[in-house]
Amino acid sequence: MSDSTKPEETPRPTEETKETPRSTAEADFTKYKTAAEIVNATMKKLVELSVEGAKILDICLEGDKLIEQGTSAVYNKAVKGVKIPKGLAFPTSVSVNNCVAHFSPLESDVLSSQTLAKGDVVKLHVGAHIDGFAAISAETVVVGASANEPVTGRRADVIKAAYLASEAAMRIVKVGNKNWAVTDAVSKVCAAFDCKPVEGMLSCHQSQNVIDGKKRIILNPSESQKKEFEGVTFLEGDVWGIDILVASTEDGKARNEDSRTTIYQKDSTITYQLKMKTSRLVFSEVQKKAGAFPFNVRCLEDEKKARLGLQEAVQHALVKPYDVIYTPAGSFVAAFHFTIALLPAGPALITQAPVWYKPELVKSEKELEDPELKELITKPLREDKKKAKKAKAKTDGEE
Repeated sequence: MSDSTKPEETPRPTEETKETPRSTAEADFTKYKTAAEIVNATMKKLVELSVEGAKILDICLEGDKLIEQGTSAVYNKAVKGVKIPKGLAFPTSVSVNNCVAHFSPLESDVLSSQTLAKGDVVKLHVGAHIDGFAAISAETVVVGASANEPVTGRRADVIKAAYLASEAAMRIVKVGNKNWAVTDAVSKVCAAFDCKPVEGMLSCHQSQNVIDGKKRIILNPSESQKKEFEGVTFLEGDVWGIDILVASTEDGKARNEDSRTTIYQKDSTITYQLKMKTSRLVFSEVQKKAGAFPFNVRCLEDEKKARLGLQEAVQHALVKPYDVIYTPAGSFVAAFHFTIALLPAGPALITQAPVWYKPELVKSEKELEDPELKELITKPLREDKKKAKKAKAKTDGEE
């Protein structure tokens, strides 16, 4: 990448600017928010880089570099002689048009020379963690769009559907509500734009070193998934990574195509003694470099050996692949991902609002008509308890 296209260095939060947290829970939340600041600064640069002619591989490399730079500048004081782990919580991926997610090619891949074109619907996805507390974000941009030349047609429908679905979802993820309420609301929003959530996509409960917890939300489940999927209630103290993926198709189905998988994650719940020496060496390198978080094959020392070693690890479920999947050609997929915490004072977004999305950039001819959902997305994320008490007192007085 030439110097003229390189973004400025990521603004880095410093330890000196942070207040001393009063509890372990506050310390954890501070780590989440610090990671989120780094992710947001990185996302701003990724949006800037998403221009006509930009090489996808270059954007991915820059995103990963900025996360590593940002996390290396904070929490450098060892705790009881142990360095605080930090870095990528999800490698940068840049998925275009009908590619759903996880496209992050290696230099050796056939598709590594792919560049962005005007009108491309681009999903940017990246995450960072501090001490295992991860903030992950994704958003959708359209190359070359502007207020004078806004996005229209099916591109606009799918992006607006995904954005409003994410706005509805973040207001439903609150203490006492159920995961199925999110599933239903997202489906209703998408239907208003003749779109469908991508089938079977999951949002997961998070905790330290875990971004894919067992409590989950599913989008557009198949009949068999509906029967098998467990209902959960959102609890105080929960942290969730909410992944909203919407397709401009009738059914939201996606499948594997020619793209090679490059992003993997160690499964900490599985134990197996690998037979091949190469597999053991690669698995050891994965544990050292990525820990519990997803990683791109490019971060490993020898790509050929890594590919070979990962085969056995995947075969025995020690490592899981993040497959690159696609909806049918000519369709579009939009995505928004946010991380949210259910604090005692109410829900709090850990990650920040999308960088690119603005109503004047996305002009769909369709509108959300459902009165309940329309009212829901206008509400503040956290209820003002003082205002609510005053309103109740006023009502009681009138009675």
